[in-house]
Amino acid sequence: MKFPRNARIFRGQLDAAPFASVFFLFVAFVVLGSMVYTPGVRIELLPAGNPEALASPPRPAVAVAVDANGQFYYRNRLIRPGDLTRELQMAVTNSPEPLTLVVLADRAARQESVERLYDIAREAGIRVAHQARLPRIFERPAAPGGSP
Repeated sequence: MKFPRNARIFRGQLDAAPFASVFFLFVAFVVLGSMVYTPGVRIELLPAGNPEALASPPRPAVAVAVDANGQFYYRNRLIRPGDLTRELQMAVTNSPEPLTLVVLADRAARQESVERLYDIAREAGIRVAHQARLPRIFERPAAPGGSP
């Protein structure tokens, strides 16, 4: 059986309007996509002084963040100090091994806030704490000839 073909080769001019509209839609998505609000609190960690400061704790750990305003964040949510004490006590009782506290303190966080977090952890039964640091960026040594 033979089917009739209705396809013809296009020999006219291309219309630029559809291409322009797709281009402007693309530009609109890029511009509006950069304005999207990303929820969360920005925490800038202090840089590490030596590579040994970056060693991970040898036992199970819980992480608590402290922002520049002195607020605590546990499991990615804002938490009051009293609730944090209860949460850490529950984590200590549910853990088969002793827990380590990993403090994610913002660079602008006051020392009193960090000390308050250490007191809360001690009250909850956590005896070991580490402060998280950013790794230092090491530069490559220069080539012997002087050029990289």
